[in-house]
Amino acid sequence: MHVALYARVSTRRQAQAQTTDQQLDRLRAHAEGQGWGVAPCHVFRDDGYSGASLKRPGLDCLRDTAANARLDRILITEPDRLARNYVHQALLVEELQRHGAEVVFLDRPMSRDPHDQLLLQIRGAVAEYERTLISERMRRGRLRKLRAGTLLPWTRPPYGYRLDPERPRDPAGVHLDEAEAAVVRDLFVWFADEGQPLYALQRRLDRLGIASPRGHQPWSSSALHGVLTNPTYLGQVFAHRVRTQPAQRRHSALLPVGCSGSGKAQLVDEAEWIPVAPVPAIVGRAQFDRAQQRLAYNRQMARRNNHAHPYLLRGLVSCGRCRLACCGRHTRPGYAYYVCPTKLRSRLLVPGERCPARYIPAGALDDLVWRDLCEVLSAPEMIAHAMARARDGYWLPQEMQARRANLRRGRAALGQQLERLTEAYLAAVVPLAEYERRRRDTDARLQALDRQEHELTHDAERQGETAGLAAHAEAFCRRVREGLAGADFDQRRALLELLVDRVVVADGEVEIRYAVPTGPGGEREPFCRLRSDYRGGDQLLQTSDRRHAALADRRAAGDRGGHRGRCAEPHAGAGTPGVRPHRMNQGENRLTAPAR
Repeated sequence: MHVALYARVSTRRQAQAQTTDQQLDRLRAHAEGQGWGVAPCHVFRDDGYSGASLKRPGLDCLRDTAANARLDRILITEPDRLARNYVHQALLVEELQRHGAEVVFLDRPMSRDPHDQLLLQIRGAVAEYERTLISERMRRGRLRKLRAGTLLPWTRPPYGYRLDPERPRDPAGVHLDEAEAAVVRDLFVWFADEGQPLYALQRRLDRLGIASPRGHQPWSSSALHGVLTNPTYLGQVFAHRVRTQPAQRRHSALLPVGCSGSGKAQLVDEAEWIPVAPVPAIVGRAQFDRAQQRLAYNRQMARRNNHAHPYLLRGLVSCGRCRLACCGRHTRPGYAYYVCPTKLRSRLLVPGERCPARYIPAGALDDLVWRDLCEVLSAPEMIAHAMARARDGYWLPQEMQARRANLRRGRAALGQQLERLTEAYLAAVVPLAEYERRRRDTDARLQALDRQEHELTHDAERQGETAGLAAHAEAFCRRVREGLAGADFDQRRALLELLVDRVVVADGEVEIRYAVPTGPGGEREPFCRLRSDYRGGDQLLQTSDRRHAALADRRAAGDRGGHRGRCAEPHAGAGTPGVRPHRMNQGENRLTAPAR
């Protein structure tokens, strides 16, 4: 007779408490009392798997073995160990019996008697009710602890933090990992301040030898996005930031829906987040907000957002009235417009209010902006004047010193870890193999910090190069100017993305904001347009000295291939990047440039 044993516990804690072994010991004792032998290959167990799901490796092996007609009896302590859901219980019992295996529950042996079958159904319904009740109590208990600030919402801390090993869910035990925190600070500086794209950050981290939060190399774009969007780095832990939705699409044509994961994580509204506890901050609010603005801008400028008609200024036009980005609209018989989104999306409208902006003819606006761009490139003295205003630069000495101090703190923390590790090895607390492994990891992180400090020193040396930026910009204009006449649509679009920061249209006025590359290789690789918060100020169209490019604040995005960068001025009420005004003739529904 072939007898199989099956045991299950729902949590890892129960598995560590050996409750699974206790079930198996009881089942073996019962089999020995009946004179049945149990082969080791017929012992099936699931440690840490919920009874509400049928996706369990031990249960799958049991069902496969029974399907091959190799089992006569299956011993289980009680029905809820097989499944918590009554429907699942009935399905499994029927399936196993159909394959010739008799299911025996030790707590209440079952037979074909209708009373026993009724009792099995009742116990299955009670088990399902009990599981639902326990799940709801645990959910409400976790929610109370989160709101009280006594429970962390995660067991794996974000990159840059460490947990107290004695109290891994206690918010009071969260502390900084100085080496990783220095990497996080540099990521925000490179992305939000220097304007480097994500793929450049990936290459730079790979070149520095810095592993990802999961220990992989190189970093993935999703890992970088997770770091750049995590509000924990502002010094506050939040719970219930995401809500998991059931999978709706197949990950592969060969797999069923939901087979590759639990579903899609969707970010909930910020008002629904639960503030748990404060932790040490790594970045500031202003820098974090700049990173979020740039990520939103990247999503807006993605080519996937326009599938039907080509628009030369796609994603670059804003309504000067409501400060929203304009959408493209194509009407019959072939008229194209840039339209304020309040005219197309009713969900954005506030009752009683509607943006009075008119439709903007796409062809006329495209021609106007392109002619003005050609004129700017033909007059590099305007850019030279802007470069003279940018001599002071964005890089301040105290910011350089702060970054260097962060790297030194990270090196000091790693040095202390190395000393404690050596003391533990000398005291015979840590074996030699473990000591060598940890020593290699610490040495690698120290080398990464050294490379970061070397790059920081190199960046600091390049800040003295602003005197030559005007010559670089003039050379750029001269090279680009030679091919303006024969540029096709794609070439014009690429040049506009490189040079135009925003086109704002309101009340018959067109305002073009430029951002000009400041290095000899700036036009060869795409990087972020330096944008300001244009929605918050009332002086949007009232900037002074609007006849020339008001470019200040050099933002450099360095790479080993050569200096890259852009000039722009952050919005502070006194100016905007490279502003040039134009008038729109509303009566004739066309755009015209004023006489200069």
